[in-house]
Amino acid sequence: MMMDRQKMLQQLQDVRQWDIIVIGGGATGLGAAVDAASRGYKTLLVEQEDFAKGTSSRSTKLVHGGVRYLAQGNIKMVREALRERGLLLKNAPHVCHNLSFIIPSFHWWQKWYYSIGLSMYDLLAGKLSLGKTKMLSKKTTQQLVPAISSQNLSGGVLYHDGQFDDTRLAVNLAQTAEEQGAAILNYCKVIALIKTEKRISGVEVQDLLSGKKYSISGKAVINATGVFTDKVIEMDDPNHQPIVSPSQGVHIVVNEKFFPGKQALMIPKTDDGRVLFAVPWHDKVILGTTDTPINDIALEPKALQEEIDFIIHHSNRYLSSQIEYKDINTVYAGLRPLIKVKGKKSTSILPRDHTTIISESGLVTITGGKWTTYRTMGKHAVDNAAFACKLPKHGCVTATLPIHGFQDNTNIEDVLNIYGSDAKKINQLIIEQPSLQEKIHPALPYSKATVVWAVQNEMAMTVEDVLARRTRSLFLDAKAAVEAATLVASIMAPLLNQTEEWQQQQVKQFTALSHNYLLH
Repeated sequence: MMMDRQKMLQQLQDVRQWDIIVIGGGATGLGAAVDAASRGYKTLLVEQEDFAKGTSSRSTKLVHGGVRYLAQGNIKMVREALRERGLLLKNAPHVCHNLSFIIPSFHWWQKWYYSIGLSMYDLLAGKLSLGKTKMLSKKTTQQLVPAISSQNLSGGVLYHDGQFDDTRLAVNLAQTAEEQGAAILNYCKVIALIKTEKRISGVEVQDLLSGKKYSISGKAVINATGVFTDKVIEMDDPNHQPIVSPSQGVHIVVNEKFFPGKQALMIPKTDDGRVLFAVPWHDKVILGTTDTPINDIALEPKALQEEIDFIIHHSNRYLSSQIEYKDINTVYAGLRPLIKVKGKKSTSILPRDHTTIISESGLVTITGGKWTTYRTMGKHAVDNAAFACKLPKHGCVTATLPIHGFQDNTNIEDVLNIYGSDAKKINQLIIEQPSLQEKIHPALPYSKATVVWAVQNEMAMTVEDVLARRTRSLFLDAKAAVEAATLVASIMAPLLNQTEEWQQQQVKQFTALSHNYLLH
């Protein structure tokens, strides 16, 4: 089923009243839209940029219970996240898979300490456990993580968690919501809330691509805008006190020669009390992350020099081959929407729990949380919206709902594996037009067919949509992505009925954007 933006825009005029309008097309908003539509509510989702443009495309790519929260004693949150991890691996096996992690130990007692904690982690996962925790000798640790520095190494502990591709899942969620009957629109910005007798009764939106404005009527409005949460609440209540405390997390991406092997590495405690990961992903390695309180909320956050230095410094402390600035393919920054807690100044100790607020006018706000718990957040948002706005009661069905692309027998080695059941259709494009088999760039794994597919079926409207989110080019190798931009624009233009001038504009915009991701 293809996502047709024009058809969905038409619905903005045709539908007299929506049951639920979701603002925000990141993990939480998409989860809420899938939930609402699959319950049978007439659902609309609007996103001011592209799906998962913000925080949701900039994660560590892990579906996890949160070993760190276990150490903080937040058992309830870990148990919920582990259940959600298990459900996600069942419902979207083409985008999510089991990954083994190794925690190195540098003192004899650490092995026992981590092993006991992680056995508790396994227990909390119950039937949805991904595998047993094991203690490893020094020799086995070095065999499994060849890049680990042997200095003071006494062994390690192996445990299991989930890994995924965050924006591929986001696009699949948008497709799932659409298949369930929702209208899903990117580049549609909410510019005002409409009220009738002090109750919210709809939204004013502007299509940023055409400039056209729409007044849309809805029984319930859900604010799922992540770090922009407070801005939407201010439209409802100008005297609102901010509830989100944004924290920046930065990752760097390097070639796999610096960290060969199939296992991920987890360092449980760095100098600032955060966890450091080295995670193999799409034949590259992601290293991160940081935790920096941020005051200015931007759509394109920029990594600070000291954050990059911090990751390089800590990685080099644990890895045998030293990483330098010139080795970094991409650096990316994301903002976590952490909930403010009175008296807590450091963002690294703020909880990742989510919170739901219903305002006097009926606006339902959901914020906080993390990718792993997107489904329960969506459920809580819809439960609250249905209750607050007196919608007919329908139970949640998403715990067992397969996500678009669902395919059981997946081959992780195949580059199209991540498309699940859509891979056949992409291969069909190549059969019909063999030139589409050509790669968009020698250093990137993507074919021209994936660009055509993104425009025709996944609502990619810009070169950035294709290179940052429908494929992960910008996140794997920013320089190669910039070099591929002209070709990508030329493939997209005829499909979108765009001009030569549009192509040049797109390449210019993408090149400017890429400076945030490039270091040299």
